[in-house]
Amino acid sequence: MLFNLHSLVFELSKSHQSLSRTKELHALVTKASLLRDPFYATKLVRLYSLNNDLYSARNLFDKTPQRSVFLWNSIIRAYAQNHNFNDAKSLFQNMLRTQIKPDNFTYACVIRACSENFDFDGLRLVHGGVIVSSLGMDSITSSALISAYSNLSLVDEAIKVFNGVSDPDLVLCNSMISGFEYCGFWDKSLQLFNRMLRLGKNPDGYTLVGLISGIREPKLFSIGQGVHGFCLKSGFDSNDHVGSVLVSMYARCKCMNSAYGVFISLFQPDLVTWSALITGYSQQGNYEKALYFFRKLIMEGKKADPVLVASVLVAAAQSANVRSGTVIHGYVIQSGFELSVMVSSALIDMYSKCGFIDLGFRVFATMSERNIITYNSIILGLGLHGFAYQAFKMFQEIIEKGLKADESTFAALLCACCHGGLVNSGREIFRRMTEEFCIQPSTEHYIYMMKLLGMAGNLEEAYSFILSLSKPVDSAVWGALLSCCEIYGNSELADIVAQQLFTNDPRKGAYRVMLSNIYAGDGRWDDVKELRNDMVDGGIRKVPGVSWIAGRINIA
Repeated sequence: MLFNLHSLVFELSKSHQSLSRTKELHALVTKASLLRDPFYATKLVRLYSLNNDLYSARNLFDKTPQRSVFLWNSIIRAYAQNHNFNDAKSLFQNMLRTQIKPDNFTYACVIRACSENFDFDGLRLVHGGVIVSSLGMDSITSSALISAYSNLSLVDEAIKVFNGVSDPDLVLCNSMISGFEYCGFWDKSLQLFNRMLRLGKNPDGYTLVGLISGIREPKLFSIGQGVHGFCLKSGFDSNDHVGSVLVSMYARCKCMNSAYGVFISLFQPDLVTWSALITGYSQQGNYEKALYFFRKLIMEGKKADPVLVASVLVAAAQSANVRSGTVIHGYVIQSGFELSVMVSSALIDMYSKCGFIDLGFRVFATMSERNIITYNSIILGLGLHGFAYQAFKMFQEIIEKGLKADESTFAALLCACCHGGLVNSGREIFRRMTEEFCIQPSTEHYIYMMKLLGMAGNLEEAYSFILSLSKPVDSAVWGALLSCCEIYGNSELADIVAQQLFTNDPRKGAYRVMLSNIYAGDGRWDDVKELRNDMVDGGIRKVPGVSWIAGRINIA
């Protein structure tokens, strides 16, 4: 019996058990008359929670007469981890009415639940309970409070908690560094890191992950290199988690050579690291390398997740590589990812941009669940291929289903109007976006309006439209109008628009070439010569365009 009891405890203490096995263990505990012992009930509640069987977990909890703080913590955590925040909060309030007092783990769990539920008022009340319970100096509760306030973008409140601890340990420092990173205060996280070093506190991998994650812009590249140097000097370069965020950091800083250098130095890069490298190449426009490393990932027997698959489909779409796209589609079906709304939406976008809208629509038609991103993808695809009427039908379906149209929805609709030459429909879409849906137009919407009005020959209306916009107007909007002036040979308006562009972006050669072509079409050869000479004297060059024809690269 003693051996069996030890074996039972061992099985209950495993990190995971299937639901059927959990029920078997529950039956064994019941048969041994051990259910009155909260130790066994706590173990079973945890296993039921891991299998998302809250009904059985709660039923067991309710039938356990003697409840320890560990059992209370297990059931509260079970509801919180399943995002049943109201039930978790209700259980916590019930616990406060008993003789069992919450400990630091109880408060930490409830604090995280308040944060994930964006319950600021609840968080303040729990914070008050922490102070009343004399746990204000406790590292576990303080760390949870710092993370919670930071996740709610209340960094000042997080700082107050941190400063309230006289001698913060490494866990607390890591939480504060991550909090600064989450709220965008990379300089403050660096200051705290330097303070830790001065005080003789040795950072760990979590410290460096929090610090590196805050370096998000190319202008911080040198700082990122400095932190990387510290990692090499301290021996953290072999830490896979640190290596993963270093790859992501270099990718964000647009230095893929350094990202690749870190990647190949890792003994066993995990999926997060692979994803960082592949996504980095895709975001930098190196789609062939993104697709190459995705193939390499699969060939090494690793399994991609839906997020990475969607990212690689973007690379296939941008490179118009339908062959790679269809191979990835096969992988999607093989892996069962076709049920992912994100992946299916990316498939629709890929097929549309590769010129196969019929295949994109076939993916759309087979989807059992669709969100606004899915509809945006199919509307844009239909619009790009000239099916404006079908795009409008999809918009009507969005409204009927009660989905909330967003900026991308209206950008796709305006694109459809541009490709179909539907000026009046475009005006109405723009009006509904601003007045009915209360969406503030972005540069993309203004560009579509310029193209819509300008391509229809309504150049004066387009110019008046720009003048009505709040200043400064993005150069891309002026550039769209200038391209329309080139099509209609309106050199007078082109002069006005070009001067605005030269003021906003004096080094942009494409606008000067466009104006030169307008002058040439109007027979103003002296102006053409003067403009070309200005470009030569100023060292301004047009970046050559690239196009694919018959599988060969052609430079324009």
